[in-house]
Amino acid sequence: MRSLILTLVGPDRKGLVSGLAEQVAAAGGSWLESRMARMAGQFAGIVRVTLPERSAAALDGVLARLEAEGFRVAVLPGAAAVEDARDGVFALELIGQDRPGIVRDISQALARRSVNIEELTTDVISGSFSGEALFRATARLRAPARVALEDIREELERLGNEMMVDIRVTTPVPA
Repeated sequence: MRSLILTLVGPDRKGLVSGLAEQVAAAGGSWLESRMARMAGQFAGIVRVTLPERSAAALDGVLARLEAEGFRVAVLPGAAAVEDARDGVFALELIGQDRPGIVRDISQALARRSVNIEELTTDVISGSFSGEALFRATARLRAPARVALEDIREELERLGNEMMVDIRVTTPVPA
């Protein structure tokens, strides 16, 4: 079996995911995990599939058709995850008045502590009473065992106070 990561960005349309899933199944493949969203009228997706070696060419044809429809497609070989069972896995939730640099500042603070952002979801919502734009983020984070969760929590809380956003770090998160 061959593990592949597919990324697709292009004009959204009904049946897109269904068609891709049908082609993966027809090639004898398995759809393992994915993240997909519609953003500004465009479809953006990342999918991890496994296929028998002999079926990879069949999927190439499907992806070429999507490129002809205006999609940007990238195919990368999947690699086995290298994770240490001692790593700390936790969740981050952030909400506060929207302003430039929130993701930059948070991600830099995490990088300084060798914390990996495994998954990040962000959006801007309207405040329930004020109607002001609020930035909201949720993330799944992985920290090396040598990094104390309390140190990460303290740094993020300090940063949250500086940026005037609420940050909450919870643990454990199932792997």
